[in-house]
Amino acid sequence: MTDSNRIPLYRTIWRWHFYAGLFVIPFVLVLSATGAAYLFKPDLDRWEERAWRGLPTAGAVDADAQVAAALADFPGASFHYYRVPEGPGDAAIVHLGLSNGTMRDVAVSPQGRVIGSADPERRLSAWLSAIHGSLLIGRTGSLLVELAASWAIVMILTGLYLWWPRARGLAGVVWPRLSLGARTALRDLHAVTGFWVSGFALVLLFTALPWTDVWASGFRAVRAEMGWVSGTQDWKGGADPHAAHDRKAMVMADHAARAAPTIPLARIVERARAEHMPAPAIVQPPGAPNLFGPPNGATWTLTTQTQNRPQVRKISYDPATGVEVARSGFADKHIIDRVVNIGIAWHEGQLFGRINQLIGALTALALFTLAVSGFLMWRRRRPEGALGAPPSARDSTRLRGVAAIILLLAALLPLLAASLILLWIVERLLLPRLPHAARWLGVAA
Repeated sequence: MTDSNRIPLYRTIWRWHFYAGLFVIPFVLVLSATGAAYLFKPDLDRWEERAWRGLPTAGAVDADAQVAAALADFPGASFHYYRVPEGPGDAAIVHLGLSNGTMRDVAVSPQGRVIGSADPERRLSAWLSAIHGSLLIGRTGSLLVELAASWAIVMILTGLYLWWPRARGLAGVVWPRLSLGARTALRDLHAVTGFWVSGFALVLLFTALPWTDVWASGFRAVRAEMGWVSGTQDWKGGADPHAAHDRKAMVMADHAARAAPTIPLARIVERARAEHMPAPAIVQPPGAPNLFGPPNGATWTLTTQTQNRPQVRKISYDPATGVEVARSGFADKHIIDRVVNIGIAWHEGQLFGRINQLIGALTALALFTLAVSGFLMWRRRRPEGALGAPPSARDSTRLRGVAAIILLLAALLPLLAASLILLWIVERLLLPRLPHAARWLGVAA
């Protein structure tokens, strides 16, 4: 290791790894914990709704009576969708838009009695999602998460270079050497964990990009320019200049008068049960707002909110006759949308069920371990009165490969590019005027 540190290329990559790791550590800790918990969203939602399941079925009423009961408890509300009960004794969930711009999931028993309600934005899974996506500070948090994800990619790639075996055995490369003292064991734990998790971590990071702000906005523009769009984008990510993202405004607008369908909801629910749509299956009335894109058309619509996106289907029924008028599924989407949705399903741990959840949880645990071990290594090595960064290299002829790789990543990750420009300005223009700060940062070799 000592000999390698003298090589400008190695030292420069170590320096990139050091700064990337130091920046992303707090984000990795938060995102790993919240992401691991969110993998179990279906289980969390079921747990929160445990009192709404396994109810008596005697004297059951139809879906129309259940919706009427929910609307009677929330005067002025509008009906957005009916969630089909999974079992005979489960309550129906009637999703309403309230007159004050908020929403409610209203649980109605088989007998047509309201037995509870919940604000969907205050569910445990929604809270975890908000932390994971924006740190609870809105767009600023979303940009910070995107920036951290970009630098995490740099951290993993540079870490793989530092880990790469150089005439060594498998010990310390594939498994940690735990008998050579605390310092070596900690170093090996960090390096070996990084090696084993790197592939899964990169998949997680890249599948998160469609949800981001800056990257996803660019991706949306490229898709539109290249004609890669088929239907409405069904994931939240990127600024859409043609869509209103203010959910309160969307709910308030929904209170405009809608033509009442002739065919009752109960008839459509009967059709829905025969389709065996993956839970949670929902039935939307004509004109109801959607989470993504414009409101529902002038039909009854059956679809599913399952996170296993390849299983999503959509069926529309004529409101006057109940006859099926349209049907679409995953295969009807553009290939780009299919790839993105498969990635999202994997990211959320729902593509392969429990196996996917287990892999995601282990990946999050490994990333958490990397963050903690990296911090401990820094604290042990950090000299008094300095940050402890590897000194910068001055032999630019050996660094063209590093520069090319970084520029390629910057071209693909806009926030990484912006942060690199800022770092260049600081290092080239500001730090020469601040020698004490430069020495503390390790810029002066």
